[in-house]
Amino acid sequence: MALLPTERLNARGVARPAVRAEYHRIPDLRNAVTVAGALLQTAGVVVLAGWIGAWWAYLGAFLVMGRGHCQLNILGHEAAHKLLFTNRWLNDVCGRWLLGYPALQGMLSYRRAHMAHHRDEMGPDEPDAGLYAGYPITRDSLRRKLTRDLVGISGSKNLVALLHVARRRSPGGREARQVIAVQLVLLAAALAWGRPLLYPVCWLLPWMSLWKVSNRLRAIAEHGGMTRSGDRRLTTHVIRQTRLARLLMVPYNTGWHLAHHVDIGVPFRHLPRFHEELVRSGWVVPELEYPSYLALWRRLASGAPRDRTRRGGRVEARNSFLPG
Repeated sequence: MALLPTERLNARGVARPAVRAEYHRIPDLRNAVTVAGALLQTAGVVVLAGWIGAWWAYLGAFLVMGRGHCQLNILGHEAAHKLLFTNRWLNDVCGRWLLGYPALQGMLSYRRAHMAHHRDEMGPDEPDAGLYAGYPITRDSLRRKLTRDLVGISGSKNLVALLHVARRRSPGGREARQVIAVQLVLLAAALAWGRPLLYPVCWLLPWMSLWKVSNRLRAIAEHGGMTRSGDRRLTTHVIRQTRLARLLMVPYNTGWHLAHHVDIGVPFRHLPRFHEELVRSGWVVPELEYPSYLALWRRLASGAPRDRTRRGGRVEARNSFLPG
């Protein structure tokens, strides 16, 4: 297989202009259907639980909304990258009011911070370092982190931080107040319906528990144990995608994360195809791929470091973190 650069990709893996235009194309209509489907699977599930009114319906909605908040946040991430709709106003209105704010995420402030993540993964301004810095760790340490997430400790800290930011006279403070306003509207709707437990049990608690666990595990899988580098293969993991993982934790092709970091202008629908292009070029080699998320988490909770070195224009993974 050829190594980069090729006729289609430059030395960093980014598609050349003639090819890039196709990869950067945003399918507006299909994305609109996707957003509608995500809202039906989230807000619709909660409304259905309230209509049934039984404890088992509330429990079912609680469990489903662990995935639901993941769906809203991942599509909100797409909007933060300005890739959800070609119309910038529609992209931001949908990303803020339909996806981000209901999921307690300020999209505009997230966009500003997230760009720092893409400019320099694991650099001094990395906003997500708290989720995946310091790996590998022991299994007990990972278990403690996930337990804090599951019982709501991490979520409570996030809520306190949101309230603190909301007191500021700044764009971030204004957006935090908008997030809180949307949550109050959801609570008021549940109270007006005569379902006072609907909002806390079926919307807020899944965000504070199941979503926090899912978010940490996904973040670890994306960048845990990696290093600061201009070579994205050294900053971002490659993991074989399965239907179950895509259903529960990495919807909307977010599991093809190396391709996303190579070119942040590629919408989510094109990431699998772009990843395959990187594989065909010889830039992404089989040695980089983990067979599953579980395999990666086990390696990152083993306490043993992974060493990656470059040889002959390709990246090789060695020692205890070699996939498989």
